[in-house]
Amino acid sequence: MDGIRISDITMKQIAKSGDAALSFKGKLEISKLLDKLGVSVIELEGLSSARSDALRVKSIASAVKDSVLAVPVDLSVESVGETWDALKDARYPRLQVTAPVSTVQMEYLSRKKPDDMLACIETVVAACAERTPDVEFIAEDATRSDPAFLRTAIETALAAGATTVTICDAAGTMLGDEFAAFLASLYKDIPALSDVAVGVSVADTMAMADACEIAALQAGAREVKVCAVGGNTASLATIAAVISARGELFEGGCGLHMVELRRIVSQIDWLCSTRRNKTSPFDDGVQDTAPDLALSFGDGVSEVLKAAREMGYELNSEDGQAVWEAVQDVLKHKERVGARELDAIIASVALQVPPTYQVESYVINTGNDISAMAHLKISHHGEVSEGVSLGDGPIDAAFLAIEQITHHHYELDDFQIRAVTEGHEAMGETVVRLLSNGRLYSGRGISMDIVGSSIQAYVNALNKIAYEEAEA
Repeated sequence: MDGIRISDITMKQIAKSGDAALSFKGKLEISKLLDKLGVSVIELEGLSSARSDALRVKSIASAVKDSVLAVPVDLSVESVGETWDALKDARYPRLQVTAPVSTVQMEYLSRKKPDDMLACIETVVAACAERTPDVEFIAEDATRSDPAFLRTAIETALAAGATTVTICDAAGTMLGDEFAAFLASLYKDIPALSDVAVGVSVADTMAMADACEIAALQAGAREVKVCAVGGNTASLATIAAVISARGELFEGGCGLHMVELRRIVSQIDWLCSTRRNKTSPFDDGVQDTAPDLALSFGDGVSEVLKAAREMGYELNSEDGQAVWEAVQDVLKHKERVGARELDAIIASVALQVPPTYQVESYVINTGNDISAMAHLKISHHGEVSEGVSLGDGPIDAAFLAIEQITHHHYELDDFQIRAVTEGHEAMGETVVRLLSNGRLYSGRGISMDIVGSSIQAYVNALNKIAYEEAEA
């Protein structure tokens, strides 16, 4: 294998840490940044909710162009099928099988005896290998396992079709030379390891993860798990810097775009460190990331549906046809339709439903020395409810009042305002995208009052969610 593979586990570590979760859009943006940076592998957390997580993986798969996209499966054949269905459209898909190999973790985490674990490894790795040639076996807590069992587990995974084997020091208690010696002993006892890629993952318990993973590379490993920011493991920036500075020790380098490393890591840090303000309906930590796409007159329905999927929409055939026809109407007057315009078209013509919620009235008070306050009356199946809320601005307060009435917070994936006419009586158009159960719903509002158009757009998207939930 040429060069060193850098496998980023930032999103896995954030999910594992129990911190506030990244938004759907935040995960998509981090994946794009890592792909742009040139990391070899981008690792995602597995599927816990089949529908929403499957859409997350599918959306990221369509956005990642050059990196391997790796998703773990549970220790069951059913999980392999579900995960592969979500991942299969990735340009370079990888399935990961993580199995505890120490006695403590086998009994307390998986409640399996050694023989049962070996049978499970064989079955699940083989099921993954039937679907993709890129299968990674991750030996969790390998440094505290029984040596004979660890070797048998690795041999079982290799025989079943694993093409990458990752050795984990989950305790993080080894020094660099100890970990290198541990890895060297595995190469000696398992000759077949020389024919596959060997990866390493080290916990940073003693602040030795960077040193241990560099030592492992010198001992023959060719893939290292790192975090762009935070995480109890080796640092992407540090490992990249060492490989770059001592290139003579690492044939082929790691393929990262070092000039962009600092800037991209800074962007990822910003995305990971900002969280939704509980007093605001807006989800923090997401910048404007409209896909760079353009539809032209010769594009058919399939191209329009593909562009919609890149933006996170899953349109049925009827809505896809309606959106395509609307795009063709726009293209009679201009050469290209971009992401922003497609967003507005989808909001206007896709999934048009009867209004479950209707805005009866709203009053907004705001000023330069008082907090904005919104008082909304919204009817739901004919019953009027009121919401009163303060916010950082009139739209912020209005959306909070809607959340108060509906008793639900939906992730605000995107919010756009633009003028559609000119002059002092100009009409304003607002597009709101809400995320519910892994699906995007767009709402559109037009009014001379920009707050009014924003409320209309939010309620329009809300009606689409309510309709689908009622139909489910």
